[in-house]
Amino acid sequence: MEPSFSKYIWQHTKAQQIWILCIVLISMLPFYLALDLPRSIVNGPIQGIGFESPGATQLLMPISLTLPWFGDVTLLPGIPLERIPTLIGLSLAFLALVIINGLFKYYINIFKGLLGERLLRRIRYELVDRILRFLPGQFKHIKGGEIASMVKDEVEPLGGFTGDAFVQPALLGGQAITALAFIFVQNVWLGLVAFFMAAVQFAIIPRLRRRLIVLGRERQISARQLAGRVTEIVDGITTIHANDTSNFERADIAARLGHIFTIRYEIYRRKFMVKFINNSLAQLTPFLFYLIGGYLAIIGRIDVGQLIAVINAYKELPGPLKELIDWDLARQDVQVKYEQVVEHFNSNTMLAPALQAIDTGRGGKIWHPLDVLNLSLDDDAGARTLEHVSLRVNPGETIAIIGDAHSGADAIAEVLGRLAKPSAGAVTAGEIDLHALPHSITGRRISYAAADGYFFFGSLKDNLLYGLKHAPQKAEPYQGAALAQRKRTVKEAARSGNPDFDLDGPWINPHLVRGYTPETGMLGAMMAALDVVCLSDDVFEFALHSTFDTNAEPDLAASLLDLRQSFRAELETLGLSNLVVPFQAGAYNPEARIVDNLLFGVLSADRDAASISAGRDYFRSKLLETGLYAQLYYMGLSIAETTLDLFQDIPRDHPFFERLSYMKPEDMPRFRALLLRLKGLDFKSVSYEDRFAIIELSFHYVEPQHRLGLLDDTLRQRIIDVREQIFNEAPPHLHAAFERYDAARYLTSANLLDNIVFGKINQRLNEAARRTHDIITRLMQAKPGLYRRIIAVGLEYNLGAAGRRLTTIKRQKLNFARALIRRSEYYIFNRPLAGLDETLQDQIVTRSLAYLRADGGTPAVVWVLSNKVFTKHFQRRVVFSERTVIEDASTETAVEIPDNMMVKRVDT
Repeated sequence: MEPSFSKYIWQHTKAQQIWILCIVLISMLPFYLALDLPRSIVNGPIQGIGFESPGATQLLMPISLTLPWFGDVTLLPGIPLERIPTLIGLSLAFLALVIINGLFKYYINIFKGLLGERLLRRIRYELVDRILRFLPGQFKHIKGGEIASMVKDEVEPLGGFTGDAFVQPALLGGQAITALAFIFVQNVWLGLVAFFMAAVQFAIIPRLRRRLIVLGRERQISARQLAGRVTEIVDGITTIHANDTSNFERADIAARLGHIFTIRYEIYRRKFMVKFINNSLAQLTPFLFYLIGGYLAIIGRIDVGQLIAVINAYKELPGPLKELIDWDLARQDVQVKYEQVVEHFNSNTMLAPALQAIDTGRGGKIWHPLDVLNLSLDDDAGARTLEHVSLRVNPGETIAIIGDAHSGADAIAEVLGRLAKPSAGAVTAGEIDLHALPHSITGRRISYAAADGYFFFGSLKDNLLYGLKHAPQKAEPYQGAALAQRKRTVKEAARSGNPDFDLDGPWINPHLVRGYTPETGMLGAMMAALDVVCLSDDVFEFALHSTFDTNAEPDLAASLLDLRQSFRAELETLGLSNLVVPFQAGAYNPEARIVDNLLFGVLSADRDAASISAGRDYFRSKLLETGLYAQLYYMGLSIAETTLDLFQDIPRDHPFFERLSYMKPEDMPRFRALLLRLKGLDFKSVSYEDRFAIIELSFHYVEPQHRLGLLDDTLRQRIIDVREQIFNEAPPHLHAAFERYDAARYLTSANLLDNIVFGKINQRLNEAARRTHDIITRLMQAKPGLYRRIIAVGLEYNLGAAGRRLTTIKRQKLNFARALIRRSEYYIFNRPLAGLDETLQDQIVTRSLAYLRADGGTPAVVWVLSNKVFTKHFQRRVVFSERTVIEDASTETAVEIPDNMMVKRVDT
């Protein structure tokens, strides 16, 4: 990147800067006229100069020029007017000049903002582009939070300065010079006073502000380090909780904030000291004008109109001078920021842009063997991890690599997967160095998977297909307003140096998807890959606990309603009608909580905060109005008293607490203190917070599960009556925030499982939940079309940040499936299933090798194994020890490997 930020700005915005500088130059003319016009108004119509005789007239706004060889040229002869009309005309002219100057400022500021935003967009894109070209090993030395802070926050001032880089000194300098020139024209002595005070400001203020630049740099670095530290806390929150180090982290953050506070406080002190001095100097000049100018007016050296014009002109001088000084400080500040950014985003090992050039085709195939030639590799600390390794991977063969964590087996997989660059030697495909091939070939024709794959925030489907999104395949057919918007987007992207790739267009080439056929489509290919890694059942489970847009898929909702009836009929056939207690209008569901019976429905998923608050207030008011609130309060008191009497001496890890859904063991001391505080108080005397804490116990009460004998038939009927009253009297604006149970309707805000079961599972029966799930699964699989659509719903399951909603085992399965689904010539697997048990690993190894050859393909597979027993599935075995190859033989002729050469590793 260009080391000078000013040169960087000029390089990318030269044409626009020249244009806006021309506009600034033109704007000086009305600016000067606006300074001169008050003198004409005061001396002319106000003081009456030129209007001494009755009926006298003066020309309004005559404009003429004296040109060489042409003499005097009259552009506007002027309009003869008497005194009052002249005053009105000159005043209107002054107003017009004010508006014109304002319009110039408006246009200049808008254009400056546009320039700044375009360059800021360019810089941020260029920085992210460089991040994408860094080798993976480089990120072991830097924190993601610090990099994100630089891209997001630290370059923000650079964009703001871009529009001011050349325009601001031209505009402000032009205004200051124009004002000074006008003052000199009126009186040389007053001009010298203004010039001297401006020179003093320029000499003193920048010197005082130099320390502010240093402090600003320290503040920026400290804030960046704070962002990196907070990111570490977020990423390591499990470790912090597990080791009780939260207070150590608090101490560290407090120390960092204290350091930032000290810096910022000194910045404030110095900044406002400079401001005080600057303002004092600025106010000293009017004093001198009044003193010296008044004296000159008294002795007749200048007239009153000139003095007023000079004072008015000087009002335009301090602003530009101060802003020019601020501009110089900002220039130095952004240059420092820019240099820091350039320093962090420059690397000698950065990939060349040509290696990542976009290729909308399938990418070239790798027909040649991969040859590892006398290869050595050092890690980021300089330690040798591979030494003089030579190896050939032929097309179509399967190779098992064996070795412990320090043998070099993992390192050779990273080299073959292009994640590490050799320190010596090379990996070639034919005569070409593998690392010299473009990513459009290696990134598509060599698939790599390890146990620690990363997942982006988004759906399971997006992450499964992530390895197929290489380039936009075709232009999206936009029309009308969308087409116009697309054209504007493309044009702005070009002006900002950004690519114009259409993110909403198709990015996946079906020919690169293993298992894809026009008949089965992309969903069929995904289901096949999920079956291989034994993840289909998990995706089905995700679907059962998910929702979908019923407006977009009304027929799916209808199918699930039919399945609800089939499920109920299946229960009757199996003699398990009591496995689920259905919701029925006018009846109390004994397996549901009291609050579920009161609501008798589900809250809308898209309700806003206002509707939530309004619904809560209405619900509470109805409970108070009907008297049920007090009944539930006293019921909650009984629950709390009985629970504390029964369970206060039982250890917290006792199985009884698993059924105690309304109170956790750690909450018991709080409720014990609450009961002591509420003893002897009636319902009306209890605070809202305490009242709700007690009532919440009764809300979660389920008689068959908790068996405290507190819910009789009278109270059940009372709850039914109140819920009908709540529903019938609800205001219309609350109806959209709630869906009532209806056997004939699909509940859009409830998940699939709740819609199918439409009731509560009877927990008194052994394994009721598992048996329910098995029946639903069997019914789904009997309808292949419906099952596929349910899997599609499960594929939309959001994985959360970094895939944290998945367990380690599920993450490893999904990462492995992501590599399998891409059609490649070479597959490099680096202990991808290290967290799975031996039986499941063996099953997936067998399935995946068969899957890769199912469509007649013969890709090469290099697999670093976690267990030597899996070598039976491979044609060839390569054993690593002490950072090099010690055996390379056919599996059939290989000798037994000692157990001490294998180390099972579970990567988390």
